[in-house]
Amino acid sequence: MFELHQRNPKMKKLLFAIIGATLFSATVVGQTSYTLDKYHSRVNFSATHFGISHVEGNFKIIDATLVSKKADLTDAVITFKADVNSINTEVEYRDKDLKSANYFDAAKYPELTFKSTSFRKVAGKNYLLSGNMTIHGVTKPVVLRVIFNGTAITAMKKLTAGFTLSGFINRVDFGVGGDPLTSGVSNKIDLTANVEFTITK
Repeated sequence: MFELHQRNPKMKKLLFAIIGATLFSATVVGQTSYTLDKYHSRVNFSATHFGISHVEGNFKIIDATLVSKKADLTDAVITFKADVNSINTEVEYRDKDLKSANYFDAAKYPELTFKSTSFRKVAGKNYLLSGNMTIHGVTKPVVLRVIFNGTAITAMKKLTAGFTLSGFINRVDFGVGGDPLTSGVSNKIDLTANVEFTITK
């Protein structure tokens, strides 16, 4: 039987799908913990520059967890953190400025963190993720739009859940940076992310 599955790709794919569905059904009965697949996750930000263009960046070092008991993840508790020193806009001078006391002050506040307070299903695959974000030593409530892209058994043979997130924050609320009229950096910072989580238990 094992030999048959090896020789028949369709049967092999079906077998993995059945195993995955079984594992998913079993784990959601109790508490299911997920860890971030860092190789397939990216968290981006974008600010307008003097109102005429967008400057984009990301954090190279990130981590996140997701814990849930329900199959639709509506009780999910999600945490996220980013290393501010890993900020990356592809321009070394700008990155140094962002990490300095002019903006994030990474020496004093080396981490950006988020912890969810609710993960509410709106309709279909659309959710609203609410939580508290801490940047520059200031904590503020944030709401993000989320699309739950579903689950799959990846090439690593692990059951994985995928999400697309979007939203925005006001950097001034967190005490990051100065007047946009002089700096050219917009107060509104758009956030986008594509992340994958794999089941750990």
